[in-house]
Amino acid sequence: MTESIGKKRVLFVCMGNICRSPTAEGVFRKLVRDAGREAEFEIDSAGTIGYHAGHPADPRMRSAAAGRGYELTSIARRIVAEDFERFDLIVTMDEDNYREVSDLSPGSGARVVRMCDYCQEHQEREVPDPYYGGAAGFQKVIDILEDACAKLLREC
Repeated sequence: MTESIGKKRVLFVCMGNICRSPTAEGVFRKLVRDAGREAEFEIDSAGTIGYHAGHPADPRMRSAAAGRGYELTSIARRIVAEDFERFDLIVTMDEDNYREVSDLSPGSGARVVRMCDYCQEHQEREVPDPYYGGAAGFQKVIDILEDACAKLLREC
């Protein structure tokens, strides 16, 4: 990962920025904090759509995350062109997000990657959207993100 102005800048992206990407942000923040590396990172999340802009993470996701010691404090926003210059790495949750973010890319700046490419224990190729499912879906998302974020931090 490239380093700009002394910080590694990571943006997590899903569709609405209310379930998966704010959870990835929360999990990664905690791992960074627990490693004593907070000064090294700028961490944020965004969505490919702006429908939920201005809203906190889904209450079911916040509850599931809190049960594992993660605090989700981000407010939903849509990814913007400036994010490609502001961040070094944009980490997408599924193939649709990857394509949409890649299509927005000006061809310079942030590198766009897939979250599940960092998984070591899970075989999923995408972080599933838990929005229309039950409680088990939210737990599965956290399982995948804990796995992937741990490797991402090791590689930073």
